[in-house]
Amino acid sequence: MSVEKVLQTIKENNIEWVDFRFVDLGGRAHHISLPASAVEEETFVNGVAFDGSSITGFRGIEESDMVMMPDPSTTYIDPFTAHPTLNIMCDIFTPDGERYERDPRGIAVKAEEFLQSSGVGTAAFFAPESEFFIFDDVRYESGMNTSSFYVDSEEAAWNTGRKEEGGNMAFKVGVKGGYVPVAPVDSQQDIRSEMCRLLGEAGLEIERHHHEVATAGQAEINFRFDTLKKTADNLLTYKYIVQNTARQYGKVATFMPKPLFGDNGSGMHVHQSIFNGSEPLFYEKGAYANLSEMALHYIGGILYHAPALIALTNPSTNSFKRLVPGYEAPVNLVYSKGNRSAAVRIPVAAVTPKGCRIEFRTPDSTANPYLAFSAMLMAGLDGIKKKINPEEMGYGPLDKNIYELSDADKEKIRSVPGTLDEALDALEADFEFLTEGGVFTKDFIDNYIALKRSEAQAVAIRVHPHEYSLYFDV
Repeated sequence: MSVEKVLQTIKENNIEWVDFRFVDLGGRAHHISLPASAVEEETFVNGVAFDGSSITGFRGIEESDMVMMPDPSTTYIDPFTAHPTLNIMCDIFTPDGERYERDPRGIAVKAEEFLQSSGVGTAAFFAPESEFFIFDDVRYESGMNTSSFYVDSEEAAWNTGRKEEGGNMAFKVGVKGGYVPVAPVDSQQDIRSEMCRLLGEAGLEIERHHHEVATAGQAEINFRFDTLKKTADNLLTYKYIVQNTARQYGKVATFMPKPLFGDNGSGMHVHQSIFNGSEPLFYEKGAYANLSEMALHYIGGILYHAPALIALTNPSTNSFKRLVPGYEAPVNLVYSKGNRSAAVRIPVAAVTPKGCRIEFRTPDSTANPYLAFSAMLMAGLDGIKKKINPEEMGYGPLDKNIYELSDADKEKIRSVPGTLDEALDALEADFEFLTEGGVFTKDFIDNYIALKRSEAQAVAIRVHPHEYSLYFDV
C-alpha cells in the first residue's frame, strides 16, 4: 500500500486515529496514536518521535530521542478499537536519519539485503506454526513472601470433578488428548474461527486452525508463508488479534511456551526455504526427502549453530521448561524426513517443488520474530557458504523415533542447551555468523545477552513454590 492509498483509506473509512507501532528487543509491540487529521504525506517522511530511553534495551536518557518511520505496506484497520483506528508498523531511526542498529525490524531488513547480496537467492520465505493456550482464568504473583500461579480452563482435564452451577458438562480434554477432537470435546471452534476471520481482514491468508495436543485450550492457527520481514510483521499481527479476540470472549490467550506442568508446551515450528526469483532452490527430485544440496547445507548451518541460535529462538527461562524429553519437544539436534522427534524435519506429505522446505521445530513464540528469523537465515547461509554437510557432522538423517532409542544411542545425539544461561554462553562463543554483512552488530549481541542474563538471574534468585515441597521439613 502506498502513502497515497493509506491517506485514502483513512478518508474512506472515517478513521479517527492512526496507531504507529514498533517492536522492542523482546518482541513486544509498542504504540503511539496520532489523530488521523494530523497524518499527512510528511508524516511518512519525517516520522513520529518517541522516547527510546523508556524501552528496555534501547537507549539511555541522555540520547533518548528516536523516530518511528512508518511502513505504509503494513497498514490494517484495528478490529478492536471503539474509535476507528488504522495500525501501521514502523522502523526505528535516530534523529539524524540513521537506521537504529538495535531495531529488530531493521535487522530483518539487513538480513534480507544480505541474502540478496550473497548471490544465493533473491528471497527467503518463512512460515511459523505459533501455538498458544486459551485460558479462562490466570492469576500469578511473585513477592517477598509469596510466589504462585494459577490457571484454569473449562475444558481442562483437572475439572472433570468440578462442581459447577447448572452442572458439569463433562467432555474435558485429557492430558495429551487434545489433538484435533471434534466438539463438544473441542469447545473452542468458534473462538478460533473468529480469530481467523479477523486475521483475514487484517491481510493474513489463513490455511487452517485446530485444537492442539495439550489439555486446557491449546490451539494452533496457520497462516500462509511470506518473506522474512513480512512474516515477522504478520506474526505480530497474529499475536495481537489472537490475544484481543480471546479477551473479547472473556478469556485470555498466552504464547508462553510452558504454562502447564505435565503436558505439552507451545512451540513455534518455523518452515523456511530460499527462492531465486520464482525458482525454488531447496528441491531436487529423487534426493533424500527431495532436498537439494543447498538445502542440506542450510540444515547443516542451522544444526551446527543451533546452541547459539536457541538464545534467539528460545529466549526465555520458560522456554527450557518446554525443551525437555517426553512432551514432543524437539531437543535432538538431527534432521529427518517427516519425523517430529527431530529438531529439523523435512515435510514430505503432499509437497510440491515450490513447497519443498525445511522445518526447524525447536523455536517458541517468546522469540522476537525479526531476530529469530534473521538468525536462522544467517545460520543457514553460513552452512551454504561453508558447505556444512549435516550427515558428515553426525546430524542425521535419523529416520527413527528418537524418543524410543536406547540411552546409549541417545547419548550420541547432540541436544539443545538445558538452560537459557547455557544458550547465552553458546551465543557468546559463536556469534560471528550473525555479524556477516553487518546484519547483527557486536554491540547488539552484547546488549541482548546482558538483557537476557538479567532475566535469567531474576528467576534464579527467587524462591520457587516447589522448593517448599522439597526442603521445608528438612
